[in-house]
Amino acid sequence: MVAERTVVARKPRRQTWHFHVALVLICIVLCAPIAYAFLGATQNNAQLLNFQLYPGDKFADNLAVVWLDRELWRYMINSFIMSAIIAVGKVVTGVMAGLAFVYFRFPGRWVVFFFVLVTLMMPTEVSILALFQIVDDLGMSNNLAGLTVPFLASATAAFLFRQHFANLPANLVEAAQLDGANPFQFLTRVLIPLSWNVIGALAVLQFLFGWNMYLWPLLSVTERDQQVVQVGLGTLQQAGEGQMYGPLLLGALLASIPPIIVFLALQKPFTSGMAINPDK
Repeated sequence: MVAERTVVARKPRRQTWHFHVALVLICIVLCAPIAYAFLGATQNNAQLLNFQLYPGDKFADNLAVVWLDRELWRYMINSFIMSAIIAVGKVVTGVMAGLAFVYFRFPGRWVVFFFVLVTLMMPTEVSILALFQIVDDLGMSNNLAGLTVPFLASATAAFLFRQHFANLPANLVEAAQLDGANPFQFLTRVLIPLSWNVIGALAVLQFLFGWNMYLWPLLSVTERDQQVVQVGLGTLQQAGEGQMYGPLLLGALLASIPPIIVFLALQKPFTSGMAINPDK
């Protein structure tokens, strides 16, 4: 009897060992570039190009170039502020658009929603020259307003919240009306408490979108003090005497820390918002 239990207990492990091996190999492949970047961040060009597979002795020198000489911290602060404003702005406008599309009846509602879907399918690069002309005419170039205002609204956010609100029980509106709640109270006391998972998921995605922006800041900002981290990393390609790979790898690792912190802080609502379950 004990032997049968042992066989039964071991059977699933025998059936799934190849999946575990495949997962381990995938993890090794995914983590190998990051591990090599950690090694490269401590090495000079000679050590790096010789594929030295142990840490070098140039970490302090590379850190001085990245943090003090090129002032990567300034670019990171600019990127963090810009990304936070974009994430909050898109969540707020997305909630308001979803509320309007689901709970308000107005002429042309489906036409407006159709145009929102059309913009969802258009990449930013298509309209970037017209956007640059508008921002320049409004005098918002080379400042935080020019970096953030064009991206405060998102078709993705409007579509996401529209779908989320449409899947909520319809009797919520009737119950709120019976309690005498106005639309603002219905939004703040009913919809938002039921939407924290979607808000968390969208906030993480839009923060990453803002953090990884490169083309728009490169085009609209010419002042070094106003530039963002993705453009600032490009300045590390020429550090000291010619091309230096160690400071570039170290800068890339440092630039990845804020998005990781934001993801960890919003991990629970993010995973809940992205999960597929029977309630969705």
